[in-house]
Parts: sequence; C-alpha cells; structure tokens
Amino acid sequence: MGDLHQISETSYLNATNAPQYRRIMRIFYEENEKMRFQLYKEDVFERIQEYPEFQDYTIDQLKIDLDKLVEWKNLTPYQEPKRVYTIADYKNQQFRYSMTAVALEIERMADRLQHLFLDRGNLSTNRLLRINEYLTKLKKLDQLEEKQVYEYWQSIQEDFKRLNQNYQDYLREFYAGKSEKIMKSVAFILHKDKFIQYLNEFILELNQYAAQVEATLRSFDVAIEKKLLRLVIEKELQIPYSFTEAEDERAAHIEQKMKGQWETLKSWFITTPTKESEYTRILDITNDIIHRIIQNAVLILQLQNWGISRKKDYEKLITMFMNCKDMSEAHCLSAHAFGVANVYHYRYGQERSTDSINSSTYEEDPMEFLLESHGRQYRPRIDKSGFASKKLEKEMQKMAYLNQIEEEKKIIMAYIQHHQIDISEIKDVVPASMRQTLLRWITQANNRSTKKGSTEYGQEYELIRKEGTCILHCEDGDLSLPHFILKFKEEEYE
Repeated sequence: MGDLHQISETSYLNATNAPQYRRIMRIFYEENEKMRFQLYKEDVFERIQEYPEFQDYTIDQLKIDLDKLVEWKNLTPYQEPKRVYTIADYKNQQFRYSMTAVALEIERMADRLQHLFLDRGNLSTNRLLRINEYLTKLKKLDQLEEKQVYEYWQSIQEDFKRLNQNYQDYLREFYAGKSEKIMKSVAFILHKDKFIQYLNEFILELNQYAAQVEATLRSFDVAIEKKLLRLVIEKELQIPYSFTEAEDERAAHIEQKMKGQWETLKSWFITTPTKESEYTRILDITNDIIHRIIQNAVLILQLQNWGISRKKDYEKLITMFMNCKDMSEAHCLSAHAFGVANVYHYRYGQERSTDSINSSTYEEDPMEFLLESHGRQYRPRIDKSGFASKKLEKEMQKMAYLNQIEEEKKIIMAYIQHHQIDISEIKDVVPASMRQTLLRWITQANNRSTKKGSTEYGQEYELIRKEGTCILHCEDGDLSLPHFILKFKEEEYE
C-alpha cells in the first residue's frame, strides 16, 4: 500500500471529545499565526476560558486532553527546566507545547473548509501576464543573478499554482449539483447574460495571453532549460531545512520536484502531437458551460411560453408591414422587428431558394403559409397526393453553386501578385464575396499563434501585419482595416 497508512494526527477531528480537542488545536493555530509557537498549559487554559461553553472546564481536564493530543502526534512537548523550582514542580513536568507540522496543515485545511463559500475561484488572466513577464526575464539568464533567477522561479510557480486552482474551483462550480438546479431556475435568466459575457471575455483573454506564454516557452532551448533548472536546484539546496532527511534523498527529491514543476508548466500551455494542452481543455470546458447556460435558458423560456398563442402578435406585425408606404419604410420596420435589438427565431418547413448563409432576407423569394385553427375540435383535412422528383432542380442548383464558387476563385486569384495579396494595393471595387473570403482568411490566421492558415483551395499562407490601416473598396461600401499582407508559399505557383 506504500504510504497509504492511517493518519493518527487526524484522530482528534472525529474523537468523542472532538469539540474540546478542536478548540485546543484552534487556539494553538491562532497563536501560531501570531508567531507564538510554544504555549504553556496555563496559557491555553486562559484562552479557553474565554468561551462560554468551557466555563466548567478545569486545568486537570486540559492536561489530560493535551496528553492525548501529544499521543496522536498533534503536539510536541518541551520540558522547561528553568521553571522547575522544587521537586514537586519537576514531578509535575512543566511543559511547553508546540504544534507539529502535520497538525498545522490539518488546522489550515479545517480553517479553509469553514470559509470555503467565501473563497471561490475566478477567471482572471492577470497571472498569465505576470508568468509571461517572468519567463521573458528568465530567458536572459546570463544577465541575472542567482537570487533573481530563484525569485522569478518562485513567483512563476506561485502564480501558476494559484491560477490553476482558481480555474478549477470556478469551473467546477458549474458541474456541482446545486449549480445544476440554479441554472435550471427561472431566476437564473436574469444573470444569464452577465455569466456569458464574463466567460466570453475570459475566452478571448485566455486565447491571447496563453498563446503569448506558449510562444515564450517554445523559445526556451534545451541549454537554457538545463541551466535554469540547475541554478534553481542549487539555490533550493542552499536553504537549510530539518536534518531528519538524508542529504542524498533530499537532493534527489528537490531535483525531481523542480523538473516536475517545469514539465507541468510546459504541458499546461504547449500542445504536442500526443497530448492536448490544459489551457485548450479549459477553453473547451468554458464553451461547454456557455452552451449549457444558453440551452437551459431556452428551455426555461419555452416552458414559460408553452401554450401561449402568438396569433395576435403575428397579426399586428403583418398589419404594420401592410400599412408601410414603400419598401424603404418596410426595411426600417424590418430592422426594428428583426434586428439586433430584438432577435426572434422563426422556423418554417419550406425550402429556401438558396443555401448560402450570406444571402440577405430581401433576396429570398416570398413564402405563403396557411394558417389553421388550433382548436381542440378541429381536424385538418388530409389530401392524398404523390410527390414530385426534384433531382433535376437540385443538379441545376448544384451546378450554379459550383460555377459561382469558380467565379469567386478566379476573381480573388487575379489579385495575387508576386505570391501575395497586399490589401492596400487593391484599388478596384471588389464584390462582397471577395471581401467575405479575405476576412475569413485573415480571421483564420489571426486566431493562430503561428499566424498561418490555408485557403479552401489548398493554398498555405502567412498573415503579415504592417503599420497603419488601408481601405478596401467593396460594392456595398468601403471597409477600413489594418494593413494586412497574405503571403503564399512560392511552391504553390511553381
């Protein structure tokens, strides 16, 4: 079983007289925090008398409880010869007591458990900035003193430990049983947007800052890593600890610990062909939480609106459209009714004239819908009829779509000069389809740390950003954007 033995130091937590033992240990813990490491039983008795439930507690009972805690290895007794004035005092064994290291950690854990609901994790990315700053400084080992190297190393490990713990604590809350109930409650709808905005901002910042840390870690070569670890291990070995551990075992333990911390830091940010990085998993978990929040909100709203007729709303909306003087007024009403201010989702069973996601509502063919009664006694008439084959129409639509794609390819390929597309050099008025394609390529490469991407035509390119901005003239208006250059591989055109 290895080290999986019973821990006698935790016996006082669930013993018969647990309130007495825990109060005594809490007094030792509080005094330890004040740098009073050793207490006489009289000091403990004076403190314990401050609590009303211990008014009948005697010093003899305290002595018995202290002996029991010594037996469980929670306290270490130290005899004080200077206070011995008589043989009776010597026989009474005047002791000072101090907490053992294990007992101190147990009380710290118990204190954190009591205040756990106040100490929640958060999704701040400030620690990522500090980690990247310290790593950048550590790359210049030759310009740093050993003391500075060790301080930067300790700061990185402390920030990384707290960062990882905060993320785990915060994200775990969404998978707890209580959180599941809250997210399915009507009251959660009021806070839904705040949660989604908070998580979306966190995703954007994590993508940006974690990519910077990843790039910095990848820039460390093997020689710098070995020298860094050697300096940190040597500095750690110079710190004097208790002599209960053999020097060889301590050196091996420190070396294993430091190398493990460095490998953990790298695996948290760097993705390898065999293992996904931890920050990528955090992004997936966060996206899953957002999806669940939205899904729960939709289900709650559907349950609230179940059985409510929207007939009057539809009639009012149709009447307003019919009373519009011209198409321009209808467009204004459409923007108000279906724009970003008020989003409505309508489902219909008819086929669209096009499958393009970029087509406007105004370009769609009008559709007719037959409104029927929703009364309980109404039974719709069922007409038996066959179905028509639309294979030829589908083939024609397919050919038209492929021709459109080919035309778009010819247009954008014409602007590739010297194996690159310089946005600032495009002076012509380009179609909207070309603008959408260029923005898609820019976004794809910009979201990657390598700033590289590949087109739907199989070409690989690199995104280069220059100083300043440029104007792209389009059929539907001018677009102002940063000065980007899309540089393609030369072998693609050889």
